Amino acid sequence: MTDAPDPSRVPGPPVAVDAVPAADATASGRSPRRRGRRLAVVAAVLVVVLAAGGGLAWWLRPDPAPAAVDLEPTGDLRAHDPALVVGDEGEPWYVFNTGDVREGLGSPQIRRSTDEGRTWEAIGTVWDASTRPDWAYEAVPGVQNFWAPEVLHHDGTWYLYYSASTFGSNRSVIGLTTNTTLDPDDPDYAWVDQGLVWGSEPGETDYNAIDPGVLVDDDGRGWMAFGSFWGGIQLVELTFPSGKAADPEAEPVTLASRTGAPNPIEAPYLVHRDGWYYLFFSRDFCCRGTDSTYNMAVGRSRTVTGPYLDRSGTDLVDDGGEPLLATTGDMVGPGGQSVSGGILAFHWYDAAAGGEITLGLRELAWDDEGWPVATTAPEQAAEAAGS
Repeated sequence: MTDAPDPSRVPGPPVAVDAVPAADATASGRSPRRRGRRLAVVAAVLVVVLAAGGGLAWWLRPDPAPAAVDLEPTGDLRAHDPALVVGDEGEPWYVFNTGDVREGLGSPQIRRSTDEGRTWEAIGTVWDASTRPDWAYEAVPGVQNFWAPEVLHHDGTWYLYYSASTFGSNRSVIGLTTNTTLDPDDPDYAWVDQGLVWGSEPGETDYNAIDPGVLVDDDGRGWMAFGSFWGGIQLVELTFPSGKAADPEAEPVTLASRTGAPNPIEAPYLVHRDGWYYLFFSRDFCCRGTDSTYNMAVGRSRTVTGPYLDRSGTDLVDDGGEPLLATTGDMVGPGGQSVSGGILAFHWYDAAAGGEITLGLRELAWDDEGWPVATTAPEQAAEAAGS
């Protein structure tokens, strides 16, 4: 951005200033009062010119680049793979995130904010020992906690999708539980497990059935993106009101992939905006604290089934991806994202706190070409300055 020109250097039209000495002015018939009026006119002209110069500088100054706004949340922020639900005006916001084996048998955790995302408190888990999905423990031996939930509201029902897996294996399942409300104080509050949505098996499927991201299109058709490493990001169609696969035998459509093993791409999230379907995803390596290299990227398509391209036109199945957010300062390895009400939720590792898992919330900006922007103005300035 250029600085406004110094008004004192803005050229103005030449002004004829009478240089007749005061001693000669009376002799020539020019009174001091007339000369004073002339100087006042000159001053007025200069004011107009300077004002015009300032206005011209304002018009020539480029518009500021679009920038995200960091909500700077506080409170209990230990939320990995957050699924954000932005409430209506005056209503609470919720975050559902990967479970901790020390709480609720590893069930997805729930956090709530009553001040539009500024302050967060933990309010429990989705299930406990008496309501846990026993079928998932049988499907995935050794599962300890449940990962990367996704939450969708459709026709009066809340659908919560979750992942059961173990590190380094694609013996995985995506399950579903439903509720009529997210308010734990509501007498109708109860999560009801609906069982299996999709699964993957070692040696049988070249994908990993975790990290669901669900969308209902304008025609009322449901879609679930999922995937981690292996064959990349996949897409299957869902049907409602069950919220399950429209065809359990269908072959998933590949939406995105890196080139070469181990194919570090995961955590897809679908957003429909202004005629475009956006696929947000995380890439590189998570879950290593301050050694994490996680970062977020995005592609878009006119149809939900793809192909998804980045700004340069590279297909996401060919390692494309428009960069969205990466390590900056003490914010290490941002990823595991979701989007609700225009707010991007993600986790990151706080280098200033020993790599503590931290919830990030940013109001997305959008550029003139329709691409999301997740970096803040200070981050953009620091990057431009080379710091």
